[in-house]
Amino acid sequence: MRTLILGGTRFLGRATAQLAVEQGHEVTCAARGVSGVAPAGARFVPVDRDDPQALAQLAGEGFDAVIDVTRQISHARYALDALAERVGHWSFVSTISVYADHTTPGQTASDAPVLPPAPPEVDGPVGPDHRWYGECKVSIEELVRERMGVDRSFICRAGLIVGAEDPSDRFPYWVRRLSAGGEVLAPGRPTDRVQFVDVADLAGWLLHAAGTGLTGTYDGTGPAMSRADLLHGVAAGLGVTDPVLTWVDQEFLLAHDVREWSGERALPLWVRLPETGGLMDRDAAPALGAGLAIRPLSDTVRATAAWMAAEPAAVRQGGLDPADEAAVLREWQAVRDR
Repeated sequence: MRTLILGGTRFLGRATAQLAVEQGHEVTCAARGVSGVAPAGARFVPVDRDDPQALAQLAGEGFDAVIDVTRQISHARYALDALAERVGHWSFVSTISVYADHTTPGQTASDAPVLPPAPPEVDGPVGPDHRWYGECKVSIEELVRERMGVDRSFICRAGLIVGAEDPSDRFPYWVRRLSAGGEVLAPGRPTDRVQFVDVADLAGWLLHAAGTGLTGTYDGTGPAMSRADLLHGVAAGLGVTDPVLTWVDQEFLLAHDVREWSGERALPLWVRLPETGGLMDRDAAPALGAGLAIRPLSDTVRATAAWMAAEPAAVRQGGLDPADEAAVLREWQAVRDR
């Protein structure tokens, strides 16, 4: 299969290119090349997607499949203008951030309301909070369906992507923290839900979709699990037995400036409930039925840990600082002892 990956030098794009090479496909990666390098065995074509004509040089090559991960509306439009009539199948990696309702658990791509498209003056996410991110992805989804038709387009609304080369501090934080041992601050309740997908599994599904001509719109994420299962599973993958988990009430954490999701002074993969109870508890059954294969959590943990050990400078050191974690745990213990 002649596959064009628009990107291919970082995280999901790179993992997809690497797997495609391993599967014997003819792979072209088109990107600026400033965020990483294409994997060995893939052809790299430098392009600046801000240029409307950047991809014209590839228009005559007759690719079987295109995989695009962009968040810039103009980049998607230029790519479709250049290539839509000359490729057989188009996969666009969207996001669960397109959904308007993050409160209701168990929703699927077929029944969940989405945000409106981005306003005409917005081309991509803005600022450190990535304002308009979901709306821009909605706009690109619409462009792909319009230009490729429903019979040649696959929309993958990815959930939280984890694994080797993860540029965030979300999953790596828990690998690092549970590896360190000691008393671990576990946010919320053991039964709270957590949901994600291994980058290698998502890459495999994108190639499966391209190879089989899968069409339609799906959530690209694995089955939800309890937070207790996540933390014990991470520990088990690291060879840590009987981790010491102290479960701390959500309202206590919020009152002590412990933040959600990701970043400085945050407990990654934690979101407040019930307001965001559906963010990491979507129904993965449609994707699993359409070929998404999920590896054991222990495999994801080991792959992440191996990458973290091999490339320590590349790992983002976010999350809750050990001293801050210890202070919060002491205050929580004082409250419980009253």
